[in-house]
Amino acid sequence: MAGTRAAFLQAAAVARQVVASPVVAVRWAEPSALSEMTVGALVAHLARAVTNVERSLETPEPPPVAAVISAAAYFAAVGPDLDSRINVRVRGTSAEEALVGHRAVLGGMDRGLDRLRTSLEAEPEGRLVTVRDQEVLRLDDYLATRIIELALHTDDLCVSVGRETPELPGIEVAIQALVDIAAHRHGRLAVLRALARRERDPDQVLRVI
Repeated sequence: MAGTRAAFLQAAAVARQVVASPVVAVRWAEPSALSEMTVGALVAHLARAVTNVERSLETPEPPPVAAVISAAAYFAAVGPDLDSRINVRVRGTSAEEALVGHRAVLGGMDRGLDRLRTSLEAEPEGRLVTVRDQEVLRLDDYLATRIIELALHTDDLCVSVGRETPELPGIEVAIQALVDIAAHRHGRLAVLRALARRERDPDQVLRVI
């Protein structure tokens, strides 16, 4: 298996190693590096980057005529505003799913990852999936959004529990997808200026999540 699917599995495996750290269990109920989320809620959200992929593959594939959106368009409604509908929903769901505790969340992540190692390889190129609020994406584009979640939240978790962030597989995929999101929202000229001319970037367009 190569490309985005392999990068996803590698990123998920590294995330799983961090989640399994004893210090994560000890600090489960403590505040995380993310505002208004405990370490446990952060882990529950991180685990969904794996389990949601499995859920998407278990639902019937949408018809070929479905309107397909890009990874960048998928993130169009997500931003840094803590009070946005999506962010409030994410925090609520994560807090609820963390109630089962460290061992149960880790177990669910392990089972999902084990199954995905087989099922992803069997999926054809161009496979469509229905996600979140009935958006339709190509599987590999959806996996790119999950690599963003895995990379960012693995780092968040490491910062939260005071351990060094490991090398993050798939980080190139995450960076490219994040730049694409910024370009989708603000245009490529704005991204160029943000990367090379800070004095012309008053809106900090690269801050997309």
